[in-house]
Amino acid sequence: MDYVSALLPPVVMAVFFIGVIRVIVKTQGGANKAKEDAAVDAALAHTDTKADA
Repeated sequence: MDYVSALLPPVVMAVFFIGVIRVIVKTQGGANKAKEDAAVDAALAHTDTKADA
């Protein structure tokens, strides 16, 4: 039974990591992409105007 307790943490972490990667990949693009791009562009424009002043 020692091998089960030795393998359980890496397996749990691997499953969690795969889940995080899947969420990241799924949220790229889609309906919110335009809003996210617009928010980034606005933030960049805001920092550019502050730098010019």
